[in-house]
Formats: sequence, structure tokens, C-alpha cells
Amino acid sequence: MSIGRRDLLRSAFAAGAGLVGASALAGRKELPAEALKRSSANADLGWGAVKPKAARNTGVTWLALPDGFEYNAFGQTGDKMADGRATPSAHDGMAAFMVNGKIRLVRNHEVRAAAAENQAIGPLDKSYDRSAGGGCTTLIVNPETRELERDWVSLSGTHVNCAGGPSPWGSWLTCEETVAGNILAKVHHKEPDAWVGGYEREHGYVFEVPAYTDELADPEPIRGMGRFVHEAIAFDPSTGICYLTEDAGQSGFFRYIPNVPGRMLEGGVLQMARIVGKPQHDTRKGQADSVTHLIDWVTIENPDPADAGTSSQVVFNEGFDKGGAIFGRLEGAWYGAGCIYINSTSGGDARQGQVWQYRPTGEGGELTLIFESKAAEVLKAPDNICVSPRGALVVCEDGSGVNRIHGLTIDGRLFDIAHNVFNGSEFAGSCFSTDGRTLFVNIQTPGVTLAIWGPWEKGGL
Repeated sequence: MSIGRRDLLRSAFAAGAGLVGASALAGRKELPAEALKRSSANADLGWGAVKPKAARNTGVTWLALPDGFEYNAFGQTGDKMADGRATPSAHDGMAAFMVNGKIRLVRNHEVRAAAAENQAIGPLDKSYDRSAGGGCTTLIVNPETRELERDWVSLSGTHVNCAGGPSPWGSWLTCEETVAGNILAKVHHKEPDAWVGGYEREHGYVFEVPAYTDELADPEPIRGMGRFVHEAIAFDPSTGICYLTEDAGQSGFFRYIPNVPGRMLEGGVLQMARIVGKPQHDTRKGQADSVTHLIDWVTIENPDPADAGTSSQVVFNEGFDKGGAIFGRLEGAWYGAGCIYINSTSGGDARQGQVWQYRPTGEGGELTLIFESKAAEVLKAPDNICVSPRGALVVCEDGSGVNRIHGLTIDGRLFDIAHNVFNGSEFAGSCFSTDGRTLFVNIQTPGVTLAIWGPWEKGGL
């Protein structure tokens, strides 16, 4: 489907996801050695063992892939773009759209340099904050050759653009993983001893970037979606409700109910998940395999507090005081088959990560633990996530050592898709083209986008 005018798509956004087949995945309790044995036994789901392979278009070896798969590499940090600007660094969250027969990738840049060292990546007069070096770029990719045809800055002057999510009407909502602003403060969870701030504008918001235009997006923060350490979002296209994750040691799982579906800037209600009968429940530990919690939602009365820039968890604290649940570093989020899938990067008794499924049911919903890693060798630090066209999950790692892209089948089997054999950087931004033939993903440092294709239909995805 080609994307045309925004209003036309918004009127039909309930059909926007087009994903099929996911159901609850079964977690299992087992010792690390047994988990390793199980992971090895599932290698056939990943089309066999992965082997180092050079990119077809450049000859540089970034990935290890199964036999039968190929990939191209493009959009590397420093490459000159079609608008004459250098490609920014720190590639992160991303989504793919089809516009006029070509694939458009809208890609985040998680640039977090200090204000004194930063400058907006686009024209200063069209940037949200001239002292912030994050934002988004848009890339046009030929769907047959998987080669880059054109790219440009599409959002400028935002800060620490980590993940986000696609809307059903053809836009990318990009999230700032920081609450840094004008005031200097020790606020960021990843840098507890670092002073952050000194920027021209306040940060910690969500911004919308249309995929169908070649113009820079209007950098207007969606304040109703909250000011906190944002990570990812996922829309339920049947209701227009947007689900949001927070990347902190104690994180909330949020939803935004817009006053007008499809028009995020026109206001709405922000809420935080609470487990029925278990106020302030800590999901980071002691979770039984395949446990399901009933969820209701508490309303955040002050989603954009004035003191968020000096206290990064003001929004979380309001929800927690009302009984909201705690998660461990919620990162990736994606919609599939009526459910929202989210990754808890440091959740679980082994602190190696959890994958949760939320199924909306009326005013509340059901939250099910579908996988918990018992050992880093099996799965470590799950970060970005997406759903394949047949309903399985693609899970990107952001841990130490060799980072991997995993598949997770609907019956709970984990298998390898790819390894980063270039360096120890994380994978991010996984997403499929709308026809399901190409998996796009980023390696964050040195910053490169990869297009992977092959016999997907023969494996677990």
C-alpha cells in the first residue's frame, strides 16, 4: 500500500498493522546448561549455523548469517546525504513504510553529546533545539536492489532519540530517552554521576515524523504523551491507543488515549499499568513461567511536570503511588495480532531480560510473561523488537560481547538470525519491509543500516 495524504490514512488506520499469527509464547524454567542445550537444538529454525559474510554491495563483513542469506550496508555515519549533510551517528529505532513504490525508512539517531558539544543535524531555523544533536533521517531504498537511493534529515534538534514506533497512518513517532533540559542536573539513569542539561529547550518528549513527505517534520513535542525517559511506542490500530515504554531501572508501562484518534497533538489521557490486586507489583523478579496478570490503568494527572528536568521519574512516581507496576528497563515495543509485545532489558531473576505480551481486553487487559532468559548465553539484554509478517518476534540484543538478532517462535523457541561480527555494538531498529521480504536493522556504532534478505519462509520467522 502506498501512503498518500495523512488525513486519508488516518480515516482508515484500523487496518494499518496487517500482522498475523502471534499468540502467547511459552516460557520454561530450566538451568542455564539446559537452556543452552535447548537453544542449540533450535538452530534448525534459524536455517542452520550462522557464518561471517560480507555485504554484497560493499564487501565489508558486518554480519554472520545462515547460508542462503545476503545483505547490503548503507547509510553509515559520516556518509554525505542527498541534502548535503553528513549522516549523523548512533543509529537506533526505525520503521519501514512503502511510499510510491519505494521503501522509506525513518531512522532515529541517539546522539547524547553535551549541549556545548552539540549542534542540530538540520537547518537551525527548523530545529526544535539548536543545541541538541539527535533527530531522525529518512532513507529511500529500492525494494528490488535493496540499495539506498536518497536520504535526508527529517527531524532536527531533538535529543537522545532512542526508539519509537510506526503509526497506522504512515508516520514515525520518535522518543527522547532523556529528560535533560535547560537546568543542569544529575538525572540520566545510564550516567548517574554525570551532569546533564544546559540545552536551549526542554527534552523528554515524543515527536511525529511523517514518512510520506520529503520535508522536515514540524518539531512540536506531544506533551500529553508525557515527559520521562521514553523508549518505544506501539499502536493498537483497532482503538488508536498508543502504548509507551520507559527505559529506567524501575520503569512504567504506559498508554496514551488520544482525544481524537490519529491526532496526537490534540491532547489525550496518559495512564500507567497496574496489576489488579497487586498494587506496586515488581515484575522484575519472581515471575512464574507463563504467568498472566490482569491489568488496569491509573491516570497520570500531570504528564508534563515542571520538575521533570531535575527528577527523571516524576511521572513514574505518580503512577507508582497509585499502585502502578514496576518493570526493569522497558525498551522495545511492537504491535502484532491484537497484542503489544515489550522487552524488559534487565528483567528476570538472572537480570538477562524478559519478553512480555499485553493483550487489551475492554478497559483493561492481560499481561503474560512469554519468555525469561535464564542465561546470557541464551539471550542477553533484549532491546528493540519487531513482529515478523508471520507473527514471530525479532529480538535485538544490547549486551556485552557478541550481540545477536534472535527469532522467537510462537511456541517459545529461540534461535539465531544474525551475529554482529564487526564489533561489540548493539543491534537496533529491526523492522520488515511491508512485503516481508527484507529485514532492516542498524548497528548503532559506528552507525550503519543493513538490509537482510533470504529464504525467510523456510525458518522460524
